[in-house]
Amino acid sequence: MKTEVDKLQAIGFIREVTYPIWLANSVLVKKFGGTWRMCQNYTNLNKACPKDSFPLPRIYQLVDATAGHELLSFMDAYSGYNQIFMHPTDREHTAFITDRGLYCYNVMPFDLKNAGATYQRLVNKIFAELIGTSMEVYVDDMLVKSHTAGDHLRNLSLMFGKLKNTTCA
Repeated sequence: MKTEVDKLQAIGFIREVTYPIWLANSVLVKKFGGTWRMCQNYTNLNKACPKDSFPLPRIYQLVDATAGHELLSFMDAYSGYNQIFMHPTDREHTAFITDRGLYCYNVMPFDLKNAGATYQRLVNKIFAELIGTSMEVYVDDMLVKSHTAGDHLRNLSLMFGKLKNTTCA
């Protein structure tokens, strides 16, 4: 847990807090492959938050939308490269306890009930003009598709260009 806290603090994803309103317990969960992941139990916070009903895409529709394409590239935006910064007044609501102190997230942790819907809304906005033509997006999974192999490099460039020119504050 110490290693994970140090890593998250070094990249600015968490900060130390003193008097939080909410406080979640941290637990270590063994991942497939033998590594460990630190998780927070946000059960009480999630109960107090209204559900965001923003629709997630249906997997079967995404699969159908890729049928007939000659080339596909799949990207999984995991491992914290894709975090959404939280509003400053909401950050302390994500406080959690460790044996070294109390911390809160500066970015939206995926343990929160509405993280998936929030992230889907963001990627839909970023890739709006590409979704359905050269791209499909499901939360943090992105697929670039091309009817011909010759178009694929251009389609990938469009997607990476959108990512490069996206600013978040």
